[in-house]
Amino acid sequence: MRVPSLRTTTPTTVRPSPGSQVAADPLLAFDRAHLWHPYDSATTPGPVWRVESASGVRLRLADGTEVIDGMSSWWCAIHGYRHPVLDAAARDQLARMSHVMFGGLTHESAIMLAADLLELVTDRAGRPAFDHVFFADSGSVAVEVALKMAIQYQAGRGRPRSRILALRGGYHGDTLGAMSVCDPVEGMHRLFAGGLPQQVFAPCPPSGLGADIAEWTAVTSRLVAEHADQLAAIIVEPVLQGAGGMHVYPPACLRVLRELADAFGLLLVFDEIATGFGRTGEFFALHHADVVPDICCVGKALTGGYLTLAAVLCSAEVAAGVSASEAEVLMHGPTFMANPLACAIARANLGLLREGKWREQVAGIQQRLACGLEPCRGLPGVRDVRVLGAVGVVQLTKPVDVPAVTRAVLRRGVWLRPFRDLVYTMPPYICTDDDIDAITAAIRAAVAEVAQVAEVGE
Repeated sequence: MRVPSLRTTTPTTVRPSPGSQVAADPLLAFDRAHLWHPYDSATTPGPVWRVESASGVRLRLADGTEVIDGMSSWWCAIHGYRHPVLDAAARDQLARMSHVMFGGLTHESAIMLAADLLELVTDRAGRPAFDHVFFADSGSVAVEVALKMAIQYQAGRGRPRSRILALRGGYHGDTLGAMSVCDPVEGMHRLFAGGLPQQVFAPCPPSGLGADIAEWTAVTSRLVAEHADQLAAIIVEPVLQGAGGMHVYPPACLRVLRELADAFGLLLVFDEIATGFGRTGEFFALHHADVVPDICCVGKALTGGYLTLAAVLCSAEVAAGVSASEAEVLMHGPTFMANPLACAIARANLGLLREGKWREQVAGIQQRLACGLEPCRGLPGVRDVRVLGAVGVVQLTKPVDVPAVTRAVLRRGVWLRPFRDLVYTMPPYICTDDDIDAITAAIRAAVAEVAQVAEVGE
């Protein structure tokens, strides 16, 4: 194998992977010198571990170590890796075409995927919730499209409104429009505050599925009423706020937002990119409250983790409003929109979900996570433990030492990627009981280990 040259860059000593037999890996050295990883420094990067292959729920690292992927590759590989059905869908589509532009052209994979989505995304009574599908490249882009839909809709209805009401604690992506509706204080994008549209933010909902929402409802209602003539839409991650803090809140909040949107002529947008396709125990998190939004963004698990693809679903009313705007068309057109390869795999993925095994799998994972993580509640430095569907969270009282926790769980055969003050897992649905037990045991041990180190340091 040809190893990339480091050119003029001085080779950097790279920390070996767990159990590594060599002190440095030339590919990791090149990576450290030249690759820029997400949320990391280019000049003083943190450690990374090189993956050779993946199968089922396990990643095989370069030194031969196998670890359980407790992250589903950032929540998208819900069926694990090298799934025979998804592999076959990819091979079949490759034999026909990998890509064709969607401007002026169409293809079977996109048409049938749209039909599948419209059939599967229903209200609790089983009625179709949406009428139109717009395909996008990623979750962040899907949010951008949803915001543009909302603004064009209001213009088409003779109401030139452009601000959005979002929730504190929310996260909706890393592009500029998406960043503007993320929490401006506690979120990850404070650095860009001066360059973003100024949105309106309601309080973070109270914690827990059954919490009292009376005070939150009163404050949020006043905010909407005060800014109604400026607001185009309300955007929210239903029931579970993801990268903003893994915060679980009452489904009743969604019913309040639906009522406010209807009362003041606003669109309601659900960002189901992290919560969709079974992750919270319902096929979509909107089902927890039996609330249908006007626009819904889906992504991440849409292709089972094989390729990047997202979709924005909307009602006929939204589409009519956009068509009535000055432009008459939705002003967005990604180059790789409705990529045939991604659409074909997504169809196969939805076929697996349609079989219904995910519901039993997620319910079993939830029970096992709750049992395995509850002992963390008594550990030093732990603020909270919470579980919803196939999501398990241990919140600490201080920011996580990411490299230390990562190494601690890797020594126990598990891959996790903690952030902020959270050590959490979103495992693939195909994990066995033993897999989940291994994940929770690794979290318990890592949290205890890091707490002991912190006590010694103090």
